[in-house]
Amino acid sequence: MAEKRRRDPPARRRGRGKRARGRAVRLLVTGVVQGVGFRPFVYRLAHRLGLRGWVKNVGPGVEIHLESPDEAGVSAFLRGLKRDKPPLARIESIRRREDEWKGLSGFRVRESRQGKSFVFISPDIATCESCRAEVFDPKERRFRYPFTNCTDCGPRYTIVRSLPYDRARTTMAGFPLCPDCLREFRDPLDRRYHAQPVACPACGPRVRLIDTRTGKAAAGDGIEAAAVLIKKGRLLAVKGLGGYHLMADALNPKAVGRLRTVKARKTKPLALMAAGIEAVERYAFIGPKEREALLSVNRPIVLLKKKKDIPGIAPNLNEIGFMLPYTPLHHLLLEDIPLVVATSSNRKDSPIMKDRREGIDDLCDFILDHNRPIEMRADDSVLRIAAGRPLFARRARGYVPYPQRVPDGLAAAADILALGGELKATVSVYKNGYVVTSQFLGDQDEYPNHRYLEETVRHLCRLFSVRPAAVVSDLHPDFHTTRMARAMGIPHFQVQHHFAHVLAPMLEHGIPPGRRVLGVSLDGYGYGADGEAWGGEFLLVDYSGFERFARLKPVPMPGGDAAARQPWRMALSYLQALLGREALRHPSLKSLGKKKLEAVLEMTAAKLRSPLTSSCGRLFDAASWLAGTAPREMEFEAEAAMRFEAAASPDDEGHYVFELLAARPIEISFLPSVAALWKDVAAKTPLSVVSARFHQTLARAVLRVAQIARRKEGIETVALVGGVFLNRRLLEASLRLLEGKGFRVLRPENYSPNDESLSLGQIGYALNRLKKKR
Repeated sequence: MAEKRRRDPPARRRGRGKRARGRAVRLLVTGVVQGVGFRPFVYRLAHRLGLRGWVKNVGPGVEIHLESPDEAGVSAFLRGLKRDKPPLARIESIRRREDEWKGLSGFRVRESRQGKSFVFISPDIATCESCRAEVFDPKERRFRYPFTNCTDCGPRYTIVRSLPYDRARTTMAGFPLCPDCLREFRDPLDRRYHAQPVACPACGPRVRLIDTRTGKAAAGDGIEAAAVLIKKGRLLAVKGLGGYHLMADALNPKAVGRLRTVKARKTKPLALMAAGIEAVERYAFIGPKEREALLSVNRPIVLLKKKKDIPGIAPNLNEIGFMLPYTPLHHLLLEDIPLVVATSSNRKDSPIMKDRREGIDDLCDFILDHNRPIEMRADDSVLRIAAGRPLFARRARGYVPYPQRVPDGLAAAADILALGGELKATVSVYKNGYVVTSQFLGDQDEYPNHRYLEETVRHLCRLFSVRPAAVVSDLHPDFHTTRMARAMGIPHFQVQHHFAHVLAPMLEHGIPPGRRVLGVSLDGYGYGADGEAWGGEFLLVDYSGFERFARLKPVPMPGGDAAARQPWRMALSYLQALLGREALRHPSLKSLGKKKLEAVLEMTAAKLRSPLTSSCGRLFDAASWLAGTAPREMEFEAEAAMRFEAAASPDDEGHYVFELLAARPIEISFLPSVAALWKDVAAKTPLSVVSARFHQTLARAVLRVAQIARRKEGIETVALVGGVFLNRRLLEASLRLLEGKGFRVLRPENYSPNDESLSLGQIGYALNRLKKKR
C-alpha cells in the first residue's frame, strides 16, 4: 500500500486520504467574535461533538481548522456555531473552504495572530445570571464583589483603549491578575477564559463611598451605607460603566424635587432603575416585546405606558422610562430599594461625567466611586417598542459599537469619517465594508459636547485603525461639524440634512445602489438645498441624489429659533395664514397680551427674523398649543409634541381635511386641518379625540403622497425618518396605512430616526461618490 501511495499522483492521493480519514475544513468567522468568549465556545462545541482541530483569533475575526469523520460532523458544528453562540457574539459571515487533513489528536485554542483588518468589539453588556448568582452566593469567592464579570458580560467599549482587545489595552491594565483569576483566564473550559476585565476582591477594582462635604471615604466598600443614604433622601452619584448616574429615591418627592433643582430640569422626564421586573409592573404596563427589551443583555431604558403615576418623574406624559440593573454594583445597591431615579450626571447641555475632576461633587451629597477608569463615556440607551420593533430615542451604552454592513455594491477601499449634524450628534467611521456609529454625543452648539465629539472621533479612529480618506458633514455652512470637516484638509463631502436622514435606513436595510425610494423626512429643522428651513420633506432618493417631490406648505417662523422654543408663535403663524389680523383676537392667544402679538405680526409682515419653514415639528407645536397641551416655553425639544401625543385616544380613527396643491414639489397645506382642529376644541370635543384625529390626518397625508409617487414614479418603497417619527402614534398609523396598500416601509430599527442617524446616511452618500469616482 505504501508503494502504491507513493506512485499515485498528488491530487489523487489527497482525495483518497479524505475519503479514508474524513473531512477537513477551514472556517473564517467574521463579526463581533473577539473578546466575547467565542474561542472557548468553539473549543467546548468541538469537544462535545468529538471533533479535532484548533481555533485562533486572526485579523478579520476567528479562524477554525476542523477535522471530522464525515460531513455530518461538520454540519452539526456549523449548526451549533450559529444556534448556540455566546450572547455577546454577532456572526456576520462564515467562509468555508476545504483544508488538508492533519490527523490531529484533539482540539485546542491557538495563540492569536492579529493583522490589519477591521476587528469589531462588543458593547458593554449587562451582568449575566451566572455572575449575578455568584455575587449573592456566600460560598463564592466573588460574594458581593461589584466588578464580577465573565466572557458573557461586563464592560467592553467603555474600557478598551486600542485593539487587539486584551487586558493591557484596557483600563484594567493597572490590575494584575491574582493566581486564582489567572487560572480561570487560562482555562478554555472556564467561562472566564480570556475575559479581559476579569477580577476578584484580591486583585480588582474597589468601591468607596465619599462624603462630598468633607472629601472623606467611609470604611469598607460603602454599598450598604449608600443604600441607606438613598432611603434617607440624599442624592448620590454612582459611577457606572459609561459615567456617573445621579440617584435618588424615586418615591420620595422631596428628593426628586431636589434632584430636579440640581439638574436644572423642571419637567423633562427622569429615568428610573428598578430592582426587578416586578417593581416595574407596579407602575407601568409591559408588553412581551417591552419585557424582552428590559431583560435583554443590552439593558436600555424602555419607555412604558404608565399604570400608576409617580409624582415628579414624567409630568404631562403618559409614558415613563424604566431600566433594570446592569452591573453587579447596581444589583447590590438596589438589593433593598425597589426604585431609584438614575439620570445622567451631567450639567445642562454637557456630556455625562466620567471622573470626579469634571465636577461631580457639586451635584450630590455622596459619591459611590470606584478606581476602574472609564476610557469612553456613554449614556444609557433609550427606546420604546413601536409596531413590535425597537424605536430608539437614544442609542448608546449596550448597542455601540455594533457594526453595520453596507449594501453589496456600495463598499469602497477608502476609510471614511462622517460627522453628522449639529443636534443629537453622532459620528460614524467606515472601513472594509462596515460602518461603526458612535454613541449619542449631544448638541454641538455647546462647547463641552463638541469636545466630546472630538474625543470620540479620536477614540474610534484609534480603536479601528481608521485613516479617513474623506470626511462628510451636513450642508449647513455654519455647523461646528461642518467647520471641523473643512479644517481636516482632506476631501470633504456635504450632504443635505433630510437626504442623509433617508439614506440611513436605506443603508441599514441593504437597499442596493440604483434603487429609488420615497423618503418621508419629518423633523424640526434642516438646512435646505435652497438655503431655507426645511422639515416636512417627501424626497425621491437614491444614493446619488434626491428630488424634492413634495413638502409641507411653508409658513413663517416668527422669531426664528424662538419659535422652536415658544409654541404659541407657530400657532399665531398658522392662525395669521387663516385669519389675517383677526388672529390677534383668537381665544387661544388671549393670555399672551395684544402688544406682544402685534409685535410678532409686524415682525412677520416685515419678513424680519421670520424665515419660511416647511417644518412638521413646528406644525406639531402649533397644534399642541391650539389643543391646550403646549407650555408657553418649552424646556426640552419636542415637549409640546410629546404632550400632544400623550393625549391621543388609542381607538379614534377620525381625521381632518388637508389640501394637496398641484406643483413640483407638491405642497401639502394643513391650514384646513388647523381650522378643523380649533373648531373641535371650541366645541369641547375631548382632547383625546382631537389629538388622535390630528395624528391620523398626518398619516393619511403620508399615504396620499406615497400613492402619487407610485402612480407617477413607480415607487414601491417608503422610508419614514426624522425626529417626528419618534412619535409612536404617528409611526404606527403611517405603517398601517402604507403596508395596507402594499408598500414596503423602511424605518430605522438599529438606529434612531432623529439626527443621530445623519452620520450613517452621510457614509452612504460618500461611498457612492467614491464608487462613481473610481
